[in-house]
Amino acid sequence: METYHSPLDLVRRRLSEGPVACARPDRLAVAARWFQDNFSGETLYAVKANPSPWVIDGLYAAGIRFFDVASLDEVRLVRERCPGATAAFLHPVKSRDAIRKAYFDYNVRIFVLDCEAELDKILTETEHARDLTLIVRIAVSNAGSALPLAGKFGASAFDAPDLILKARGVAAELGISFHVGSQCMDPSAYRAAMMEASRLIARAGVTVDIVDVGGGFPSIYPGLMPPPLEDYVAAIEAAFEEMMVLENADLWCEPGRALVAESTSILTRVELRKGDALYLNDGSYGCLFDAAHAKWPFPMRVWRETGEVGGDLAPYRLFGPTCDSMDSMPGPYDLPADIREGDVIEIGMLGAYGTAMTTRFNGFGQVETAAVRDFPWQSLYDGKRKPQTVHQTASVLAFPRAKRRKQRMRRR
Repeated sequence: METYHSPLDLVRRRLSEGPVACARPDRLAVAARWFQDNFSGETLYAVKANPSPWVIDGLYAAGIRFFDVASLDEVRLVRERCPGATAAFLHPVKSRDAIRKAYFDYNVRIFVLDCEAELDKILTETEHARDLTLIVRIAVSNAGSALPLAGKFGASAFDAPDLILKARGVAAELGISFHVGSQCMDPSAYRAAMMEASRLIARAGVTVDIVDVGGGFPSIYPGLMPPPLEDYVAAIEAAFEEMMVLENADLWCEPGRALVAESTSILTRVELRKGDALYLNDGSYGCLFDAAHAKWPFPMRVWRETGEVGGDLAPYRLFGPTCDSMDSMPGPYDLPADIREGDVIEIGMLGAYGTAMTTRFNGFGQVETAAVRDFPWQSLYDGKRKPQTVHQTASVLAFPRAKRRKQRMRRR
C-alpha cells in the first residue's frame, strides 16, 4: 500500500477509474489503545465493520487479540492473519456447515445463539462438545441508538430464562450478550440492558461466566456528537458491579464503528455536473451504502489539483455510477458552488461500513487503497474529556461482584 502525505497528493496523481480509499492506519492504533487502556474487560473487534486485511493486521499489531466474526470467511481471515487470536462466532444464525468447520477446522469454541433451535444445531454439529463457550443473546431496547438494530436477533424476556438454563447445562462457559443499536448516543442504554440481562439471569437461576455488552459504541459525525467514550465505560463498569454473575466473570465488548470509522475516507470523482446533480464514480452499491440507504451524515471536502476547493456553498444531489435510479443520495449536500467535472469529493469517517459494503453491480465497485498521513476530521480520541459521574445504586442482587480487571486467564 503506497503512502502519501495527504489526499491532495493522490488527486494530483492520476486517480484510478474507481474510488480510492484513503487509509489512516495510525487511527486504528489510537482507537485500539484507547479501548485496551480504558475498558477493563476484553475488546473484540467486530470484523464486519471493515474486514480489509490492513485493518485486521493493524488492530492485531496494536494488541487486539479477540475478533467477533459472523461468517466462515471471517473465521478464515482471522485465522490466516492473526496467529494465536481468538475468533468468537457471534452471528446468532449460522449454517450447519459453518458451525462444523469453525469448530473442527478452525478451533473456534465460542458461539452465540438466541433460540433453542440454534443451540441444538451447535451441539449437533460439534458432536456435543464439552469445551464450548456459549453466549445467549437477548433482545433489549435500542431507543438510545441513531441506527436501531432491534427486531432481528435476541431472545425475548419470555424465552430467555429457559434458554439460559438449557445452555448452562451444556456449556463449559456461559455468557449473555445484547446489542443496544448502532451509534448509541446514550451511555445509560448499556446500563439498562445490563440490568435487564441480570434480571433474566436471576430468573434462570444459574451462574454466568461472561457478560458481553456488544457493539454500538459511537463515532463523531456531522450532527451526531456523542458523549465522551469514558461515559460509556463508566456506565458499563458501574452496572457490571451490580450484575448477578460470578465474581470472577469476564466483561466483553464488541466495538466495530468506534475502532475503525476514523481510519478511512473515500475519494470519489465528479464525472458530470447537471445543475444541482453531481454524478460520481461511487455510490449506494459501493462505499456510500450508508449515505444512500441509512441517510447517514458524513463530513466532506472537495479537492482539485490546485488544492482544497473553498468559497460559497450550494446544495447538491449526488448520484452513483450505476444505471439504477436507486443509486442516489438526495441530500442536500452543501458543497462548493463552483464544483465541476473532475473535482474529487473526499467523504470522511467511512472506515466503518464503507469498503465493507461494496458490490460489483454493473461492473463498478473496484476500490483502490492508499495510505495518507493527515487526519482532518474531529476525533473521539483526541483531547482530554472527563467522564460524567455515573450514579451507582445499591445492589439488591444476591451476590454483588467485586471490582476487578482481567484477572483470569480464560480457556480458548
